[in-house]
Amino acid sequence: MPMTLPGLCWEPPIKPHNKKADARNISVQVLLAVLDEGESLSSAIPRLTQSLSPQDKAFAQMLIYGVLRWHVRLQALLAQLMKKSLKAKDHDVQLALLLGLYQLMDTRVPDYASVDATVSMIRKSRKKWAAGMVNGVLRNFIRQKDALLAAIEHDSEARYSHPQWIIHQLQQDWPEQWQQILDANNSQAPLVLRINRQKISPDDYLQKLELSASKLDMAEDALMLEQACDVTNLPGYQDGWFSVQDAGAQQAAYLLDLQAGQKILDCCAAPGGKTGHMLELQPTLQVTAMDISDQRLMRVQENLERLEFSAELVAGDAQSPDDWWDGELFDGILLDVPCSASGVIRRHPDIKSLRRADDIAQLVEVQQQILKNIWPLLKPGGKLLYVTCSVFKAENENQISWFLQQAPDAVELDIHADFGQKRIHGRQIFPGQDLMDGFYYSLLTKTG
Repeated sequence: MPMTLPGLCWEPPIKPHNKKADARNISVQVLLAVLDEGESLSSAIPRLTQSLSPQDKAFAQMLIYGVLRWHVRLQALLAQLMKKSLKAKDHDVQLALLLGLYQLMDTRVPDYASVDATVSMIRKSRKKWAAGMVNGVLRNFIRQKDALLAAIEHDSEARYSHPQWIIHQLQQDWPEQWQQILDANNSQAPLVLRINRQKISPDDYLQKLELSASKLDMAEDALMLEQACDVTNLPGYQDGWFSVQDAGAQQAAYLLDLQAGQKILDCCAAPGGKTGHMLELQPTLQVTAMDISDQRLMRVQENLERLEFSAELVAGDAQSPDDWWDGELFDGILLDVPCSASGVIRRHPDIKSLRRADDIAQLVEVQQQILKNIWPLLKPGGKLLYVTCSVFKAENENQISWFLQQAPDAVELDIHADFGQKRIHGRQIFPGQDLMDGFYYSLLTKTG
């Protein structure tokens, strides 16, 4: 369910002129919620775009994602165009300018229409005083575009439109691939479906689609659509024929080598994509899906019901399993730990604005506690798959190196796969590699 955060029930500074909310006004409201209040896009967009038609909602999402994806670059361009910065209370006007600049740079909206629509939005607001300034700034950008873009090329933060700390960390971890990762983060991710093999095969589903789609080599249940669309209108959505899931995330269920009737713990399971995939591969599994709250588990339940599967849902803290575990050991554990999400920035560009450098050390500590405390729940001979959607080594191969030193009964198994890059420990997928998001996998087994 959409979440309302404290402090967000305010009247938007740029107020729509009429009862029908304008897509650009709504875009500013979403951006304010993310950048000023720290709300995630996945929460803010459903909450604030309900009044829009499907067409206007798609346009608003394009603007929102574009501004957040290129926020650092757009800010650098705006700084060149303005003699002095706007006051904090006028952040909405600044965001309207960024919307205009983004449209002039990266959309098919004609220049005159972008300028006119942005200026019109300001004129209909309570900040009419800014209309002339907005008009002048956007028209100056059109005249000076090439020179302005050239002026920021020497600034890596503006050029790659990432915070400097992310650039620096990637340069340290991946001296040969950091530019490739940054470029991939700024690209639009493909829409990938995971076909429910208990309902229909990928080949048969392809025949039912009226849209262009193709199979993916790295995930046997995956289909990639050529264009984004409202998936709820696709054949079989209500009947559970498919789920939306990146091909990188689909690797998890394959790697556990699931066998009929096994008892499996899906730890940190929400929203339940991997839970559903495991049951699609082996419907007789006894799956316990655990996550931190009942609210998060509601999403797991909704997804499983649509697919017509069931699992035991348990609310609890993965760092403290004694509070919720019944003492029965598991044959397999899928451990998808909380992480920086640095591998999925292309799908969640708000990560660049919401995540901070000092978050990483805190996340590493949480991951270590979870690994250490969940490991005793695994049977001897069982398998634990450690998963992150991160590209930072501290959360991935360095974490497994640390754990193997702490747990004498833990042995790492080779991952025999073609995807990603083999590391000292586990395999790393970079964003965009083989059309997948950035994921890390390490497979462990328990001796004794």
